[in-house]
Amino acid sequence: MWRIEHFDQIDSTNTWLGEKARHGAAEGTVAYADFQTAGRGRLDRVWEATPGSSLLCSILLRPPLGEGELQLAVACVALGARAALVRLCGVRPDLKWPNDLMVGEKKLAGLLAEVVVTSDGFAMVVGLGVNLKSSGSSDERATNVLAEAGVTITPRALLDILLEEVEWRRRALENGEGTMRLREEYERSLATLGRVVRVQTHDDVFVGEAIGVDHAGRLVVQVGATRRTFDAGDVVHVRGETS
Repeated sequence: MWRIEHFDQIDSTNTWLGEKARHGAAEGTVAYADFQTAGRGRLDRVWEATPGSSLLCSILLRPPLGEGELQLAVACVALGARAALVRLCGVRPDLKWPNDLMVGEKKLAGLLAEVVVTSDGFAMVVGLGVNLKSSGSSDERATNVLAEAGVTITPRALLDILLEEVEWRRRALENGEGTMRLREEYERSLATLGRVVRVQTHDDVFVGEAIGVDHAGRLVVQVGATRRTFDAGDVVHVRGETS
């Protein structure tokens, strides 16, 4: 189902693919670059990586989900990246809701998901950056595959295995049973669960225990006597505190 467009250099794979999605690009279109001049993370953070040191790609998905359930499409890519890393080098990162792959408290990879409204309904552009040989300069607590596993993986090798792993998970979203299995895998992989977390939304900050994800992949946090559900937010694991 994949159609890969490769760029030696581009401003942002997410920006390019978002425009293609608005003009009717098919699900399975992938933008893959050696270098991004304007790579982006969540909350407009800069994602910087020297050429060839990271996998930099974006994947276009058009899952049969409602707008409120699109976190499950992000989960497909996050879980696919995790499984691909296990297969290639034995590194098994945990997931940090909603968008990071972590080794301990160090960030190995990040995702940036953007919803695109098209004439055919919602499309999801999921960008992924995986640190392979260096950790870039965007996060002091970042790590990379070479540091963690002592092996060098090429970006294209990881991309090919990643797409294999994403494909069957994406197909699982076609029915209720498959979606349930994907959500269960997502919960098992989330290091966020059982932790005390600080969730910053656009207009408030909440601190509580992350206790699960709901049917749509949204984070459920017990804040005092109130159970709150978040479909977006900047999440920090409060150090040294677990349930």
